[in-house]
Amino acid sequence: MVDGLLEAGVAPAVTLYHWDLPQVLQDRGGWPERDTALAFAEYASVVAERLADRVTLWATLNEPLCSAWIGHLEGRMAPGLTDLTAAVRASYHLFLGHGLAAQAIRAASPSAEVGLVTNLSTVHAATDREEDVRAAHRMDGHINRWWLDPVHGRGFPADMRQLYGVELPEREGDSATIAAPLDWLGLNYYMPATVADDPTGPMPRARSVRRLGVPRTGMDWEVDAGGIETLLLRLTDEYGARRLYVTENGSAYPDVVRPDGTVHDPERQDYLERHLAACASAARKGAPLAGYFAWSLLDNFEWAYGYDKRFGLVHVDYRTQVRTIKGSGYRYADIIRTHREGARRAA
Repeated sequence: MVDGLLEAGVAPAVTLYHWDLPQVLQDRGGWPERDTALAFAEYASVVAERLADRVTLWATLNEPLCSAWIGHLEGRMAPGLTDLTAAVRASYHLFLGHGLAAQAIRAASPSAEVGLVTNLSTVHAATDREEDVRAAHRMDGHINRWWLDPVHGRGFPADMRQLYGVELPEREGDSATIAAPLDWLGLNYYMPATVADDPTGPMPRARSVRRLGVPRTGMDWEVDAGGIETLLLRLTDEYGARRLYVTENGSAYPDVVRPDGTVHDPERQDYLERHLAACASAARKGAPLAGYFAWSLLDNFEWAYGYDKRFGLVHVDYRTQVRTIKGSGYRYADIIRTHREGARRAA
């Protein structure tokens, strides 16, 4: 695949872990165990040594929040646990695995550009009540600060450690490994979060509130293009990001192939245009945005949703494997072409 991309003039960007933990490691305890982080580092070393002559851009982990919180706390993804202690320990070892893998990649390829991919959301309080404002701060700690602070040398947020009440499996030297400088940071963005206080609910003691009168995707996710600009600027101003990529951004809708063989998806096209415009606005305001990856090129297997939700710019008939470029795919190609022509003229 790497060779094919290079032959086509496409620079490969490798993600080493997108939730695909070998079952044998899960049987030994999975991410709540330190040995899994060590095994991941070994794996990173093998892959980097094999591909170092052809790959420059490396991501260690994709969305560790999903692996830890959704997989170990909420139980909606593998391994399907609802165990706060396991979830917190998993989050810690995912970070450690990232740091060790970054070392392994750089040892194999000194010119490698190593990053981490996070999925973040803007968080809003449902009301101006003090309880809801505090709930929004907790939610921000749960889905944003917990996943940003450690890799930026700030350690794990003290307020969240107190809220979780779980002792971290820390060892001497871990914090430095976790906080080794990133060459770039990836942002996956889909939707904002609006929350209210829920003192007896699950962590982080905040519940999502559905806002009325706002557009939503086929995933029932709220559409808010302004959120991606807000997050890019936050990563720039608050965390001092040196280079940023939007590593996932997209929308699912119930696409169908029309009798004339086309796929008309104006909602996805609008989503794409609005979010790209928001990215451009963030770049003009100083965000060091180096690139954008649309999610996704093809309709694919969406984890717990199976094949029901379609994010692709290209429609896939799962029975015949026929691929049909959607209207949004043609529009995205037009945007890329226009951007390249403008860059050439400017040069």
